[in-house]
Amino acid sequence: MAIKILIADDDPDIRDILKLTLSEENYEVIETANGEEALSAIQTKSPDLILLDYRMPILNGREVCRIVKKDILLRHLPVIMVTGSGEVDDLVGGIDAGADDYIVKPFEPKELLARIRMILRRSEIDLEANPLTRLPGNVSILNELSQRLENKTLFAVCYLDLNKFKAYNDTYGFEHGDEVIRETGRILIRTVQQIGSANDFIGHIGGDDFVVVTTSNKYEEMCNKIIEGFDAVSPFFYNETDRKNGYILAHDRKGIQQKIPLLSIAIGVVTNEFRTIEHVAQIGEIGAELKGFAKAVEKSNWVKDQRE
Repeated sequence: MAIKILIADDDPDIRDILKLTLSEENYEVIETANGEEALSAIQTKSPDLILLDYRMPILNGREVCRIVKKDILLRHLPVIMVTGSGEVDDLVGGIDAGADDYIVKPFEPKELLARIRMILRRSEIDLEANPLTRLPGNVSILNELSQRLENKTLFAVCYLDLNKFKAYNDTYGFEHGDEVIRETGRILIRTVQQIGSANDFIGHIGGDDFVVVTTSNKYEEMCNKIIEGFDAVSPFFYNETDRKNGYILAHDRKGIQQKIPLLSIAIGVVTNEFRTIEHVAQIGEIGAELKGFAKAVEKSNWVKDQRE
């Protein structure tokens, strides 16, 4: 898969030069002409690196960089600030905003390509992270659960996924689906930051499946807060007609058109409050079963295992 580089510059001649330079390395190029377009493309096109001109209309490079670096799911995205010759204030402003590197116009193409390669290597520190949300993936999840079992402490493992996500993805397209997943990640992060403790863990299993590991005295409040947050934003993933209707029209596996409810979130909570759990596979099996119960309700809710 080609590496995607977003160019944000209001000068079409500079964009052409950058495109020509990047073509030498077969990078896929996304062009934007102002800061607002750049932010939209960052959200929908998921670039691997941004070449960001400091002086742009609507939102300048510094403002765009600040917004990106404040977003916990985007802050990993490397930014190279492009500044004019002798514009020291722009250079300092870009670095202060969180830019990972800078290059001064006019630039030497070989230097730019070398800087891009350097930044991309640096950004590959955590290859195991989910590429969409940058949350830890399955290896980290397995290690986290194994550590909890070894420590023999009370824990709660919340398995989460989205009801009716496939129908949404099929109707609205994968770019909108990806943004739903990213926003779900943000909701989990905000909730854990507000309610959880420093040792809590958030992982992205893949697709619309997530896991949150917390303590046995926190999961109830956390699940309720996650549901509250998701249900508040869910209607805004839809166009006005579908939002007002409260459903979308989509075909089931038999090709029959059905009214599909709006997205909701299902959570199955596995704890060792009432039973002894001895291995990670046991946690996964119980979690899948509980999540199935939660999904059967077809609205946002959570189910806890109380069996001994």
